[in-house]
Amino acid sequence: MTKALITGIGITTAIGQGKDSFVESLLAGKDSFGIMQRQGRQKAGLSFIGAEISNFTSSKRLDERLSRRLSFCSQLTVATLEEAWDEARLDEVAPEKIALVIGGSNLQQRELVNTTEAYTNNPLYVKPSYSISLWDTDLCGLCTEVFPIRGVAYSIGGASASGQVAVMHAVDVVESGRFDVCIAIGAMTDISYLECQALRNVGAMGSTRYAEEPPLACRPFDQHRDGFIYGEACGVVIVESIRSATSRKAKPYGKVLGTATVLAGNRNPNPDLESEIAVIDKVLDQSKLSSKNIDYVNPHGSGSIVGDTTEINAILSSDLSNAFINTTKSITGHGLSAAGAVEIIATLLQMRTGQLHPSRNLITPEVNSINWVSQQCVSHKVEIALCLSYGFSGINTALCLENGLQ
Repeated sequence: MTKALITGIGITTAIGQGKDSFVESLLAGKDSFGIMQRQGRQKAGLSFIGAEISNFTSSKRLDERLSRRLSFCSQLTVATLEEAWDEARLDEVAPEKIALVIGGSNLQQRELVNTTEAYTNNPLYVKPSYSISLWDTDLCGLCTEVFPIRGVAYSIGGASASGQVAVMHAVDVVESGRFDVCIAIGAMTDISYLECQALRNVGAMGSTRYAEEPPLACRPFDQHRDGFIYGEACGVVIVESIRSATSRKAKPYGKVLGTATVLAGNRNPNPDLESEIAVIDKVLDQSKLSSKNIDYVNPHGSGSIVGDTTEINAILSSDLSNAFINTTKSITGHGLSAAGAVEIIATLLQMRTGQLHPSRNLITPEVNSINWVSQQCVSHKVEIALCLSYGFSGINTALCLENGLQ
C-alpha cells in the first residue's frame, strides 16, 4: 500500500506560468509555437520550431543581486518551486524533514554554448559563476539556499523520462520513512542550436515539413507528424507521506498507487515495444489494478515517427484502448527533462477540473480504434490515471494515480 500523496504542484510552460494560467490554456488547446528566438538557439542557416516562455515573472524570494547571476533555467526552477512550496505550505514542515530531487542532466547546454562563444578568444576572463553552473547539482544548491530544505538533495537523470523518474524517486524517498516530504523537480532542459540540430539529424526532432507553419508542426499520433517539437518547461511535484499530509490537513491532488521502470537494454534512441508493454503490466500489477480500471492515459506521445507507432501498439496490446487518451505535448511541446513532471501535473489538474484537454493537430490519427480526445475538450471525471514517460537509452517508466477527490 503506497504511503505517498501529491500535495502541491508548480508549473511554468510557454502556455502559462502557474497552474491557473496553465490549465486554462491547456483546456483551451492554446499554443505558443513559433521559430525559436532565444540567444543560442539560432545559427546562420539554422532555425528551429519550438515553444519559448515569454512574460516570465521571477520569484519574489530572489534578491536582485542573486537573480542577475542566475541562468534562465535557474530562475525558472526557483519560481516554479515557489508556487508548489506555497501551495503545499511547506513552511510548516521542519526543514530536516524535506528532501529534494532534481530530474534532469546536462540541463544548461545553451548557457554552455553562449559562454563558449563569448569567451573563446578571452578564456582568462570567463565568468567565475560558470564554475558552479556547469554542474547539474547547481540547481540543488540554489533551491536549498532559497528554501529551507535540509534533508537530502541531488539530481537524477533519465533523459526525457527524467521528470517522471524524479517523481517516482520522491515516492520511494517518502515511502522509506526517512523524510516526510520530497520535492520532485522536472527541470528545464535549456538546449542550444547544437542539440536541436543533432536531434534533427538523428530523426527525433521535427519539423522540416511545417517549417513555414509552426502551429501545425507539433502533432503526436497524427499520420503527418515528422518528429517532436521542443517546448520550454519546468514542473514541480510535492510528494508527501499520508501521515504528514493528514497531520497538516493538506488537500491532496492525488495518491500514487504504483510506479514502474523497465529497461530495454538499448543505448540507442529507438523505442522497444516489449519493454513498453512490460512497464504497463508492471505498474498495473504493483497498483493491484487491471487495464479496465484505467479510465485515462497520459502517454509519452512525443510526435516521434517510430516512437508514437510503438506506443500505440503498446497501448493496444495492454488493452487500454477504451481509456481516454490525449497528448499534452501537442500543446506544450516536448520539455525533455521536464516532460514527465509536466504531464503528471497536467493529469492531476484534469482530474481536479473533470475536463480532458484537446489534442492539437490530431486530425488523422494513425489508429482510430483508440479513445482519443481529439480537437475538443471532453468532460470526464478521472478516477484512475496512467502516466507514461520514456527516455533515450531504453528507459521506460509508468506511474499510476488515484484522484485525490475520492
